[in-house]
Amino acid sequence: MDRTISANNVTVLPFKETNQDDYVIREFSSKTSSFELVWHRDKEDRYVQALHDTDWKFQLDNETPQRLSDNKLFIPKETYHRLIKGSGDLKVRVYKINNET
Repeated sequence: MDRTISANNVTVLPFKETNQDDYVIREFSSKTSSFELVWHRDKEDRYVQALHDTDWKFQLDNETPQRLSDNKLFIPKETYHRLIKGSGDLKVRVYKINNET
């Protein structure tokens, strides 16, 4: 998702990630800086689902931000998107869809 590069060329992510069988859990701290939540795109389609009530928002390129919810939100591969920080921590489930055939 969001990535920054440190002085040692190490990718630093603004979330903790736990791998499950067919999805990952990502946890964003309320201490995460809004500057770390950059516009980016991913190499695979994915669904994102909030695991609790939150005021954090999600925005696809050229669309109005929408509040994250427990409904699965589809993100097409190679589409610019970003998170918009809300209050409190954020915990989401991410289902990555491998499009290679």
